[in-house]
Amino acid sequence: MAHGARYRSAERFRFLLLKSGRTAFANVADAARNHGLGSVRSGPTDVETYATWSSPVPHSAETWIVDTAWLEARLDAPGLVILDGTWHLPTAGRDAKAEYLAEHIPGALFFDIDDLSDETSSLPHMLPSAIKFASRMKKLGIGDGMKIVVYDTYGLFSAARVWWTFRAMGHEDVAVLNGGLKKWKAEGRPLEDGVPTRRFERHFTPRRQVGLIRDLADMREVVATNSAQIVDARSAGRFAGIEPEPRPGLRGGHIPGSRSVPATDLVNSDGTLKSREELMAIFDAAGVDPKAPVITTCGSGVTASIVSLALAVVGQTNAAVYDGSWAEWGVPGSNPVETGPAT
Repeated sequence: MAHGARYRSAERFRFLLLKSGRTAFANVADAARNHGLGSVRSGPTDVETYATWSSPVPHSAETWIVDTAWLEARLDAPGLVILDGTWHLPTAGRDAKAEYLAEHIPGALFFDIDDLSDETSSLPHMLPSAIKFASRMKKLGIGDGMKIVVYDTYGLFSAARVWWTFRAMGHEDVAVLNGGLKKWKAEGRPLEDGVPTRRFERHFTPRRQVGLIRDLADMREVVATNSAQIVDARSAGRFAGIEPEPRPGLRGGHIPGSRSVPATDLVNSDGTLKSREELMAIFDAAGVDPKAPVITTCGSGVTASIVSLALAVVGQTNAAVYDGSWAEWGVPGSNPVETGPAT
């Protein structure tokens, strides 16, 4: 079959699949093997790629994580959007946007976590309104039915926050690049610089998923009723209240009843997420039951998303994020605080 005919066939097949509403991510061989999900063959044709992406599969590692080799083979795939979701702590003194312009994965767009936030809130990078998010996605050329892969320069850090943000806005076809730009560069894969070609505007329909989002009132109720597990992604020292908080004016300690699972414990030295078996062992050691309701928290909702991603990989796909996190709860006031290790 000629290339043009094959492309038109793929586009037609994609249209029919999207029309039927079956939009899930592809099986990813390396990620599946790393997370104990067996092996799958690689190298599909255009039509096979769409069929795999769009076939209904259980929420699992192959839904949420993609490998560098898989992504490089599909850089020019229609309907795929790559996002650089790098964000640095204010104390790092780094400019994520400038770093993106200097080098990024070919075709990647920049997702500014601080800009795509609720400008009416005094808290850092809170989830924006559905209207604002939809408007920004439209201008970026990100629309309904598109497949999104997110990465960051650290390997696995702020990309998880972008992953959660899309899910919170009702877009499930989103995955994190395992190892991010760190692994991509270490493997000598292609890079480009500058501003990418502007994409055509697309319609994005936000469907805010309240089950994935928790606010201060929700957390107060959970503490009072013990109706969900609270998992804190900050370091053990910050959790215990023996290390200072990076944001001035906050108390030390943790939300009463929380379990401590530092996000750094979930990530390998090369920036990849640990295997499903390792993740299960970490959650078990911390007293976290992935089969029961979970809410994740951290300093400002970034590393909490790493824990939610890890929980999704092991099967808990509805782990909510407390958006305000310690930046809100830790302010001196009436919110109760515990110190010391988890009991």
